[in-house]
Amino acid sequence: MRALQLVDDRKLERVELPEPEAPAPGEVTLRVKAVALNHIDVWGWRGMAFAKRKMPLTIGAEASGIVEAIGPGVSNVLPGQLVSIYGARTCGRCHHCVAGRDNLCENVGGVHGFHLDGFAQEKINIPARQLVLAPPGIDAVAAALAPVTFGTVEHMLFDNAKLQPGETILIHAGGSGIGSAAIQLAKKMGCIVITTVGSDDKIERAKALGADHVINYRVDRFEGVVRKLTKKKGVDVVFEHVGKDTWAGSMFCLKRGGRLVTCGSTSGVSAEINLMMLFQQQLKLLGSFGCRMENMANAMQKMARGLVHPVIDTEVTFDTIEMALERMESRQVFGKIVLRMD
Repeated sequence: MRALQLVDDRKLERVELPEPEAPAPGEVTLRVKAVALNHIDVWGWRGMAFAKRKMPLTIGAEASGIVEAIGPGVSNVLPGQLVSIYGARTCGRCHHCVAGRDNLCENVGGVHGFHLDGFAQEKINIPARQLVLAPPGIDAVAAALAPVTFGTVEHMLFDNAKLQPGETILIHAGGSGIGSAAIQLAKKMGCIVITTVGSDDKIERAKALGADHVINYRVDRFEGVVRKLTKKKGVDVVFEHVGKDTWAGSMFCLKRGGRLVTCGSTSGVSAEINLMMLFQQQLKLLGSFGCRMENMANAMQKMARGLVHPVIDTEVTFDTIEMALERMESRQVFGKIVLRMD
């Protein structure tokens, strides 16, 4: 079977691997249908691993597949069903996993595509507990976007930031995969949405997703525009995933008692915090990593009902994967790049 493997920093190879054996107890064999690319793939491509890994490493952290076979003891899925794949190898036994807080697993074995072999291979054996059944009306691409693109945003906005109807939210990088999902989810619940983009050609596309105000951060200082739009009051929530370059401005955009929720650091992992602003304005800074499997199920239900939809920039094949990663690095993308496996 075909697979895409990282053999060195910035070096991918197309390889042939043996097909997986019959699934072990608690496992299933999946035929992977679609892999959605993320910045975590770019980090892995650059060699920015935050834990030890061995190469060659099959890439791909977000994907969907069709169940081909089930091992003994599997009861949550059946052969022929479309599933979305949870990307972390959680234990399923600790109190966090039992309570449905999968992304707080105390014994997590790593993230697929980053520490463990990922999903850019035609077939894979995987624990059945990492699968979330796709509802009717969901195709392979939509299911592939549930774990990171929509699941991460569900967890950030609703589990952590506790976003409420009528609130004002600043969403950074509205043209990114999670940014495009956040715009839709926030607008559908009745929020006022302000977003930033990096070029004028993305402005109308962000507005079409539901953004009320779009700021080209390369032309205008976003914090100044946000303060003006909110009559110097600031926003209730900042959806942050850029990191160092936007951190100070993001805090300045918050109203008194506002919440900043962050899941990323693409521009740098270290930033200064104005402590006086933090305590005087009673701000809340919330870290958010990954999602719960329930977030994936909720996201797919919303997509199935037509409340939100995947925003696809490009679909690529095995032969054009390097172009896709380079395109992501250059931030020329609006929405998601998806690798079709069939």
